[in-house]
Amino acid sequence: MSSQTDSQARHDTQTTPPGWLVLLLAVACGATVANLYYAQPLLPAFQTAFGVDAVTAGALITVTQLSYAASLVLVVPLGDRAEKRRLTSWLLVVTTVALVGAGLAPNFPVLLIASLVSAATSVVVQILLPFAADIAPAPARGRIVGRVMSGLLTGVLLSRTIGGFLAEAAGWRAVYLISAALMAILAVALRLALPRHAPRTTISYGQLLRSTVRLARVHAPLRRRALYQSALFGAFSAFWTTISFVLSGPGFDYSELEIGVFALVGVGGALIAPLAGRWADHGRSRPMTAVAFIAAALAFGIAGFGAHSVIALGAAAVLLDMAVQTSMVLGQHTIYQLDETARARLNSSYMATFFVGGAIGSFLGSFAFHLGGWSAVSILGAACAVLALLYWCTEREHATAA
Repeated sequence: MSSQTDSQARHDTQTTPPGWLVLLLAVACGATVANLYYAQPLLPAFQTAFGVDAVTAGALITVTQLSYAASLVLVVPLGDRAEKRRLTSWLLVVTTVALVGAGLAPNFPVLLIASLVSAATSVVVQILLPFAADIAPAPARGRIVGRVMSGLLTGVLLSRTIGGFLAEAAGWRAVYLISAALMAILAVALRLALPRHAPRTTISYGQLLRSTVRLARVHAPLRRRALYQSALFGAFSAFWTTISFVLSGPGFDYSELEIGVFALVGVGGALIAPLAGRWADHGRSRPMTAVAFIAAALAFGIAGFGAHSVIALGAAAVLLDMAVQTSMVLGQHTIYQLDETARARLNSSYMATFFVGGAIGSFLGSFAFHLGGWSAVSILGAACAVLALLYWCTEREHATAA
């Protein structure tokens, strides 16, 4: 008990990290996570280049998300055992090589394999997020993590616009090759700029993985927040995996660039991340989680009824992104308080669970679109949000997850 008190006092009195370091972490997270989403507006281009159908092209999104989820389980826990600066730079070197492979892919299977590897190593983002929590004083942790998350989420959203713009201007291969150059620059920048961060534990790799499973079994708030986010991220993935087919189809006939520009509307949703961090710091996680679920369900209602209006689809995208980002920041604030010596492992369990939800959402979204068009996708997304809200109703007011 004494050591916990001393640790809490140390965190309460530590200084706020410099703004440039928080900004670097935000930029690094945004640029790296974008690798998972560049392909979404490019799916029609893949169909043309490789002669595959919509379901096969959409499978690339599912495979990359599953690869990312597997790496969350197998790689991210090393953030508690390894020196973070060295680990992040080496992961980014592998990401660089994989992206070059994707940009030069002669066929769809090679593109798929290269995307799988780049997704697996892009988990560097989930090592940097707990790092941000570690260097932040306890009273400002939600705000600082929220700022880094805003960079990450801006990267998620801008990736579609950037991907569409580069594909229109120089072809889809340029998207991967330019990202490879950016990853190489980030590998060097983070190696030079990040402070050394001592490992939190010296246990073996096998013990590290077993302890990650144990944390999920012991901490009910971790399981609950992971399932909340799984439902919302599944809906989010279903929306963004299939919207490119809607916008490139009859009634819109958008090019890759125009599809990418559409994704810009969602960037407004990233602005809510720091605000969500403040809500978490002030103990409002539980009610605002319910608001996020309701907002997501409403977003799909707007999308379904406004399927022929780009304004309605844009409004739905903003509302959905705000809902997902709010829930994510609130969830991370909750789990980072559970065990300060195991934040990378807590984050590993949390993120792996909801990225599996995202992969399932991508698959079901593509399948629903194939069977019933955009209306079926809208029903699927709304159902995910409603199920999450029903599960939220079983949460007790005094639960730690609040």
